[in-house]
Amino acid sequence: MNCEKIKQNISIRSVLESFSLFPVKENRRTAFYFALDRKEKIPSLCVDYSKNSAFDFGTGKSYDVISVVQQIKKCSVSEALKYLSSFNFPAKAEYVTEETQSEISYRILKITEIRHPALIQYLESRKVYEQKECVCEVHYEVDGRKYFGIGFKNDSDGFEIRNKYAKLCLGSKVVTLVRAGSGPFSEIAVFEGFFDFLTFRNLENRFNSACDCLILNSTAMVFKAEQILQEYPKILLFLDNDANGKSVASKIRNDYKNVEDCSLIYHDCKDLNEWFVKTKTPI
Repeated sequence: MNCEKIKQNISIRSVLESFSLFPVKENRRTAFYFALDRKEKIPSLCVDYSKNSAFDFGTGKSYDVISVVQQIKKCSVSEALKYLSSFNFPAKAEYVTEETQSEISYRILKITEIRHPALIQYLESRKVYEQKECVCEVHYEVDGRKYFGIGFKNDSDGFEIRNKYAKLCLGSKVVTLVRAGSGPFSEIAVFEGFFDFLTFRNLENRFNSACDCLILNSTAMVFKAEQILQEYPKILLFLDNDANGKSVASKIRNDYKNVEDCSLIYHDCKDLNEWFVKTKTPI
């Protein structure tokens, strides 16, 4: 396994999340974490998402994804590579990603209901077309080039954008809180992405429909959800069955009482939507 390829293609944020380490504060390009090798009250580890590296202002030490694993696990390079071998490499495609988005400017051209045949087909392929009123069609421009995608609004009036080829955020990256009604409600369901939330809406007869929903829009946003989660006596987790999802689930179970991990429902799939698509697709 090529070390340089690993350093370039595996997100340092994902690696930190796999150890249940999350930013204390962040923006699109950088974030501050607590140090990897000591306890501290003021975070000194600066992570540069665009460079996929970190720098500890307390010790002057630089990190890449391999040395992060070495520092935390106290292991050799070969052992760190073995640990990183379970991480997925991003697919190669010609589209704007969240990693490059912080370096570009964008302009939203128009927002409509879902009309484009490609977006309708994509929602149908994910078996959530019935929930099209929860999303919109967003046309936008990046560096002079025009794109369009399914938009899901977050709580800072930004949009999570998805289509068959694109996955990015226009505007600030924050969570989305969806209230079930006037409430207050005793339960909140937590999702990593909005397709799982849309799937949950399709399954509301199976689950408790009188339930608020929190869509993280990224596992890195869990620290921004703390105040919201404190308001609910019961938390239902519908997070992904991967290293990031499991680490976030573990953090929430440790920080809050009466937490139910619902991932057992789709234990043999990556997430709730993948499980739902499989169950709805004829063999």
